[in-house]
Amino acid sequence: MTAATTREATLVHDFYRFVDSDDVPALVAMFTEDTTYHRPGYPPVVGQDGMSHFYTHQRVIKAGEHRVESVVLEGDQVAVRGSFEGVLRDGTRTSLRYADFFTLAADGRFSKRETFFFAPLV
Repeated sequence: MTAATTREATLVHDFYRFVDSDDVPALVAMFTEDTTYHRPGYPPVVGQDGMSHFYTHQRVIKAGEHRVESVVLEGDQVAVRGSFEGVLRDGTRTSLRYADFFTLAADGRFSKRETFFFAPLV
C-alpha cells in the first residue's frame, strides 16, 4: 500500500463531509450507478437508488463527525481508517473507530464501499 494521492484523499474527505452534512444527493453522486456497499451483519446496499434510500431512511447514525486518520491506496482500492463521534437515531451518543475500503471506478467515482471494522473507541 502507498500513501494516497491528493485526488484520492480529497475524494475520501469529500465523502465524509457529505455524510456528516447529510448531503445525500452529493454523496450518492460520488458512486457509480451499479455501486455496492457491504456492511457486516446487513444485506448489501446496491446502486445509487439503494445508497440514497440507505442514507435517507436506514442509516443508524443521526448526526456526528467523522475524522479521517489515514488514507492509503493499493491498486484501485482506497483504505481509510478513522473515528466517529456522534448521535444515533435512538439518541444514544457514540464514539467509534472505523475502517472503510472504497474501490475506484475508471470514471473517478467509487464503485464499491466495504466497512470491515466498526467498534467502540477506547
